[in-house]
Amino acid sequence: MAYNNQFGYQYYPQNYQQNYQNYQQNSLTWVQGESGAKSFFVPANGTVLLMDSEQDQFFIKSSDASGMPLPLRKFSYKEVTDAQPMPQPSIQKDIYATKDDVDELRREIERLREETEPHG
Repeated sequence: MAYNNQFGYQYYPQNYQQNYQNYQQNSLTWVQGESGAKSFFVPANGTVLLMDSEQDQFFIKSSDASGMPLPLRKFSYKEVTDAQPMPQPSIQKDIYATKDDVDELRREIERLREETEPHG
């Protein structure tokens, strides 16, 4: 519904605060470096994700009930694609026995048993 004012312009009443909040919840907030994140205002009991426009990092900034900022949390990120294999944990191969090692040990044990058994 449109309304005319004294200047002949039409305006549409809207809840601008609600639109602003929806915008804040559905978009990324970009800052310039850590100093931009530190200076970004966060309302009391609030938490916001801040993306760094200068480096591959982001910040999580929060405030307590009185509006006092909590320590800024900083994270780095990188792209992970399907083409990149996930790194496998390193295995110390020298601490594991191969099948051949086990077979050789079994033969040695059998030989020692035969030597120690009384012939009779």
